[in-house]
Amino acid sequence: MLESLRGLGYAPATALADLIDNSIAANSSEVSIQFEWAGPQSWVRIIDDGNGMEDAALEAGMRLGARDPRAERATTDLGRFGLGLKTASFSQARRLTVASKQKAGPVACLRWDLDLIGQEPGTEWPLFEGAAPGSEHLIAQLDHMEHGTVVLWENLDRIVTDGFKSTDMIELMERVDAHLAMTFHRLLEGQQPELRLLLNGQPIRPWDPFLTGHPSKALESPEYRIVHTTGVTAQCHVLPHRDMLKSSEQESAAGPAGWTQQEGFYVYRNRRLLLAGGWLGLGDGGKPWPRDEAHRLARIRLDIPNSADADWKINVLKSTASPPVRLRSQLHRLASETRNTARKVFAHRGHITPATGARPNAVKEAWQARRSAQGTSYRIARDHDLVASILNRAGPLKPDILALLRLIEETVPVQRIWLDTAEDKETPRTGFAGAPDDEVMETLNSMFDALVKFRGLSPSEARERLSRTPPFDRHLNLVSALKVKETE
Repeated sequence: MLESLRGLGYAPATALADLIDNSIAANSSEVSIQFEWAGPQSWVRIIDDGNGMEDAALEAGMRLGARDPRAERATTDLGRFGLGLKTASFSQARRLTVASKQKAGPVACLRWDLDLIGQEPGTEWPLFEGAAPGSEHLIAQLDHMEHGTVVLWENLDRIVTDGFKSTDMIELMERVDAHLAMTFHRLLEGQQPELRLLLNGQPIRPWDPFLTGHPSKALESPEYRIVHTTGVTAQCHVLPHRDMLKSSEQESAAGPAGWTQQEGFYVYRNRRLLLAGGWLGLGDGGKPWPRDEAHRLARIRLDIPNSADADWKINVLKSTASPPVRLRSQLHRLASETRNTARKVFAHRGHITPATGARPNAVKEAWQARRSAQGTSYRIARDHDLVASILNRAGPLKPDILALLRLIEETVPVQRIWLDTAEDKETPRTGFAGAPDDEVMETLNSMFDALVKFRGLSPSEARERLSRTPPFDRHLNLVSALKVKETE
């Protein structure tokens, strides 16, 4: 059974997160993780300053299934199955040693060694006292602590495999750092955080998936209470487009798995992250929403109490969750609204229009979408101020200009645009992005003349309208410099 439980699917980072859950439940304020590279003798150690355990409690904690997952727990408890310490540890190592000490109490130490099961005469379940011979110094730090617990992994057969080198250990530590920074970020944040995590002596800094409070965010909703539940809340976020972020923020905001994989719901229990990204099986027309580029800026924080574990189908690894059927319509509505906003931000590179689709008193959009039974097509608006002005003055060239517009409409490289977007992970640059001022001014002057001479607006009215019209609203200094050209 123990050998089978090793295949549950823990990664080193998720296994360590499970042990940190135990430390938090024991009221730890600091947890220190150390990776030691020594070839086949490499080891991993976790030390916390929690309440510790006396001998009987430690023995119960070292048993598999030591607690009934149906039993009531404290609201702050992060465990459920009574398996985490053992299964998480055995998934990475064949030898598990746990030493613990309560305030003013002696050190209690027990050890599992999978290589010795079945070899100890007279017992099928050899739970040994003390550390393995030669490893006593690895738990000795507990002697100098008032209280706390040490968890030691040795014989790391699932980590130190054939070809594994010291550089691989460094890369593994980087992945662990990123995962723990995300999983416990709400406990690590603030001037006086509830928890401090150290990895080989260096503090783990929290990674906030939501860029909370960033001034360029398109959406940071109030906290919603989900009806027909107790203690389930949601908060919707749309992150800034990459163009709105400093270069130092761009890579960090993407997250450990990258923009697309990090989009969706973030499910927390007691502010500990269980699930990072994904749409919880929600979708339209019976098809779940995929994680795609267009919605990569959408992230939704969802908090559930630990009393809802069974309803949400939280698994042993704390890596999957499924919302109860009665809540899916509420979550679908919140997610749809968030995804729609995220799509607009992505499409317009952070410069979005109000929900009505157009800004008041702005110039009509040049492109129009037409939807029919045959699909969606895109047309240049013939009543756009500049287009209408040119057609009005075209004379005998008008049929040729209309033919040119139709040719442009029918040859928009839609497939190429989507392919480039997928490959570049970005929408193609539009809106005069990166264009010099003189190029922008050429178009602005033509637009200005069309509004003044063709539409009959005053110069101040024309400038006001252009200042409200994308993409010219990003070039207000150029708009303010527009003047009526003197006629010869």
